[in-house]
Amino acid sequence: MRTCYVGQVSAEHLDREVTLFGWVHRRRDHGGVIFIDLRDREGLAQVVCDPDRAEVFAIAERIRNEFCVKLTGRVRRRPEGTVNPNLRSGEIEILCTAIEILNPSVTPPFQLDDENLSETTRLTHRVLDLRRPQMQRNLVLRYRVAIEVRKYLDSLGFVDIETPMLTKSTPEGARDYLVPSRVNAGQFFALPQSPQLFKQLLMVSGFDRYYQITKCFRDEDLRADRQPEFTQIDCETSFLSESEIRDIFEKMIRHVFREAIGVELPDPFPQMPYSEAMALYGSDKPDLRVRLRFTELTDVMKDVDFKVFSAAANMEGGRVVALRVPGGSEMSRSEIDAYTQFVGIYGARGLAYVKVNDAGKGREGLQSPIVKNLHDAAIAAILERSGAQSGDIVFFGADKAKVVNDAIGALRNRIGHSEFGRRAGLLEEGWKPLWVVDFPMFDYDEEDRRWVACHHPFTAPKDGHEDYLQTDPGKCLAKAYDMVLNGWEIGGGSVRIHREEVQSKVFRALAIGAEEARAKFGFLLDALQYGAPPHGGIAFGLDRIVTMMTGAESIRDVIAFPKTQRAQCLLTQAPSAVDEKQLRELHIRLRQVEPAKA
Repeated sequence: MRTCYVGQVSAEHLDREVTLFGWVHRRRDHGGVIFIDLRDREGLAQVVCDPDRAEVFAIAERIRNEFCVKLTGRVRRRPEGTVNPNLRSGEIEILCTAIEILNPSVTPPFQLDDENLSETTRLTHRVLDLRRPQMQRNLVLRYRVAIEVRKYLDSLGFVDIETPMLTKSTPEGARDYLVPSRVNAGQFFALPQSPQLFKQLLMVSGFDRYYQITKCFRDEDLRADRQPEFTQIDCETSFLSESEIRDIFEKMIRHVFREAIGVELPDPFPQMPYSEAMALYGSDKPDLRVRLRFTELTDVMKDVDFKVFSAAANMEGGRVVALRVPGGSEMSRSEIDAYTQFVGIYGARGLAYVKVNDAGKGREGLQSPIVKNLHDAAIAAILERSGAQSGDIVFFGADKAKVVNDAIGALRNRIGHSEFGRRAGLLEEGWKPLWVVDFPMFDYDEEDRRWVACHHPFTAPKDGHEDYLQTDPGKCLAKAYDMVLNGWEIGGGSVRIHREEVQSKVFRALAIGAEEARAKFGFLLDALQYGAPPHGGIAFGLDRIVTMMTGAESIRDVIAFPKTQRAQCLLTQAPSAVDEKQLRELHIRLRQVEPAKA
């Protein structure tokens, strides 16, 4: 039996004999004395193998990196000048008296302390990648976050209830992952995109406080903060108002950050209506650390000669905004060109700008090819509304509102997080949480020419907005709320519809007919007729929260066995082909398809 974990050996163990198990992180031969850095999930400790102990020394000579060993020795102080303050075990070393090789290792494909590994290499050899100290710290922190969530919710009477993984396909958001049924030929289960419907059914069943830390599945295009399977902290309550629900879960997030990483988040979190977030930041998840805001100019650009601005200002749903960057006139032409190329990713057809060389001179103090096409009132509005000073640069977005919001919102973050932005003090340090509230119920899909739900079709309208469901769905606001932290949406939820007649109105607004609603959601509509209580909830992305806490670049760094951006597991080579017999049992025949590119 081991005395303790390797990384826990410290000065408290001086002059004691310890037995340790772990992996050889590094072996160093210093002219007759062999040093072994032994590693386990808690950290490293230095082991000394002296040639005076011939049997021990002979085994130490055979040992290589990543051998799994059992080691016994006496703890002593390191010689003066060799203390390592970065390790808990840095004051001591272990004089080895016995070694047993439990299992040798072939030569690893990479050094575990190599900081320049490609993600492909790491994911292909994920078992070894997970041995790296940073990855072990990430997954242990993930565990601690989950434990603190459970502690908090348990203290408030929440009950952990599992919901099915094989369920009915109700495609309203991302694509479902489908599972063919062998027993029921030609029919399919779906893996849940979330436990949304089941947690509402649990509220109707009388479990007034439910939670679950559960897997969810979405067959969608992936990014650094998305995976086809992800973990959700899913919660639902009955008999609480929108503000009471937010209060409970704001306190939960503060508790988790305090207990897991020792961070005190602000109390209370500020709140911002969706309309204000879009007006000032072009995003419903603004990073409030970035000290840049939009300036609205649509109204003053309707009659300017610069057609890019006037066309956008006069089109239905168009928008013109300015983004003032203090001190930005020092930007080179190549930097501006790079930003122009960047906003093109979001559909912008260019990036107009004005350098403010001398704000006191008005038109004469501005440098830009567009100035000659702007009348005096427009120039005055740009300077006055944006607060532009000498030495600033002002960027502009002009197009459909969505293009402007996406492009200039992304530009705002890009500049704020750039080397220039940090140098100019445009990015605050620390944690900036925010509740975004009062979301619209619906977005209009121009392609399909119909209204679609902004969150999901079970979100309740604001009090007094039910009539808009039939008369003007675009004016209808929802009892919906998102928790945002440093520009990441970490949680979102709503008060749900608990009356069948209101749910039916929402389905009609979404052009979901009675027959389709019955086919997709009949079991929920039936349940709402049996005295369903008022209820609502929220779901948090566990992967995202832990990613932020660790400072990792991708959620793949806090998931043990993640998929690539092509939804592939490089370790197990999934997805993979299956044999013909399995397909026949499932009543499936494949069409000939081109093989996926690696």
